[in-house]
Amino acid sequence: MIILAVDLGAARTGLAVCDKNEVLASPSGVLAERNREKLAQAVAREVRARGAEAVVVGLPRNMDGSEGESARNARAFAARLREIVAVPVALQDERGTTITAHGYLDDAGAYGKKRRAVVDAVAATVILDDYLSYRRNHPEAPVSPPRE
Repeated sequence: MIILAVDLGAARTGLAVCDKNEVLASPSGVLAERNREKLAQAVAREVRARGAEAVVVGLPRNMDGSEGESARNARAFAARLREIVAVPVALQDERGTTITAHGYLDDAGAYGKKRRAVVDAVAATVILDDYLSYRRNHPEAPVSPPRE
């Protein structure tokens, strides 16, 4: 199943997509849109363009598992996507994904403008990779993980 991941940000939103066999998650771009409705419509266009069969939105929980404003925004965004796309929309705990993304970019020697241009898409890739791992370990589970 082709799955599109979304790393929701205030200014930039990263996207990643996996192959049909759910083996490889790859960055697929960054949307620079602050207006949430326009952003939701842009993500819906990406879902259609890529033939995605599901969407995973990163859920930014605090390290203690609690949820703040960013998590509420992610839940609201996922709810809006459910209204406008004809595929399941899941939430995936994204604690630590930005730190992991920065680590990958450090290893690749990406700094400055180059780094800012891709960090959100790399974070979306980490979110998607975590979600794919969950699906591999829980093949009987529905598209949406029970731990959102």
